[in-house]
Amino acid sequence: MPSSLDAHLRSALDADEGQRRIAEAIRHLCTASVKVRNQIIEGGSNLGEQRGDTNTDGDVQKELDVLADRAFLQAAKDSGFMFFGSEEQEGPVTLDENGDFAIAIDPLDGSSNISTNVSIGTIFSILPVSDANRADPKTVFMQKGANQLAAGFFVYGPQLQLVLTVGDGTHVFLFSPKFGGFVEQTASVTIADKAKEFSVNMSNYRHWDTHIRNYVDDLLAGEEGPRERDFGMRYVGSLVADAYRILQRGGVFLYPSDGRKGYQNGRLRLMYEANPVAMLVEQAGGAATDGTTRILDIEPEGLHVRTPLVFGSKREVERIGRYIADPDALAERSPLFGKRTLFRP
Repeated sequence: MPSSLDAHLRSALDADEGQRRIAEAIRHLCTASVKVRNQIIEGGSNLGEQRGDTNTDGDVQKELDVLADRAFLQAAKDSGFMFFGSEEQEGPVTLDENGDFAIAIDPLDGSSNISTNVSIGTIFSILPVSDANRADPKTVFMQKGANQLAAGFFVYGPQLQLVLTVGDGTHVFLFSPKFGGFVEQTASVTIADKAKEFSVNMSNYRHWDTHIRNYVDDLLAGEEGPRERDFGMRYVGSLVADAYRILQRGGVFLYPSDGRKGYQNGRLRLMYEANPVAMLVEQAGGAATDGTTRILDIEPEGLHVRTPLVFGSKREVERIGRYIADPDALAERSPLFGKRTLFRP
């Protein structure tokens, strides 16, 4: 019989009372994820309907956005979190003034995919609360991602999965109704060092800076280009789905900044999207940057701050950094492909 999530948490988080509270919080989050899963299965066609309200991203909230936010807010209350920071809330919500931890969460990642029945998810980050944070609550969500105590995401797809790290590697758990909980599916994920696939929204090509176009052009040139091999392209538009694929198959994900209004600093949120994904990726042997700077070293200015995001196979992430920092120094870039590409005749 496969090992249970409970067994893993007891093994990884049993050194002191603080760790045991983190383990209990993860259990409450799992309970909330099952409620969201059940809503998806049983909720009917109205889950993708617009509520009329907008979230902090300016997007119109879907019915399932609101349901998920409520479920995880209740889980945070039951866990004794001091602060709850959600994409669906304007600012941090104080829950328990005696709590020692905070949670930053995207309750429903990829909600635009609800109506097309594509995998969606929940992304979360668990952070410590210091005395300084208690005195000035807004600072709790101005911590570097390196401070995270645990991070993970749930995937609502053909199966309900939890991808989790508590700093001891990245592990995948599968919800088993027969078992009555989550069981271990992959004991320790390792991202392949050499990328064979890339994930990016090609419709934004015309808005990218030249260095990102150059990088993608070189991938698209395949065997005949400077990389001298073919790459596959995969893009779901749901961060949890794209991240899970890279954790399983390797590759690299890019969501760079671009020239559109509101996208100059990237589009993804640092605290509850980039940071937890970066921790999971690094714990699996990969890398995550904003193009040049390690994601987990960035000091955020607030809960909803945005960032460009590049993550995946370590060597490929480092290569993208070289394209951005000094594109002229790339010896592998041929003069032919510097002037004429698949997109620039």
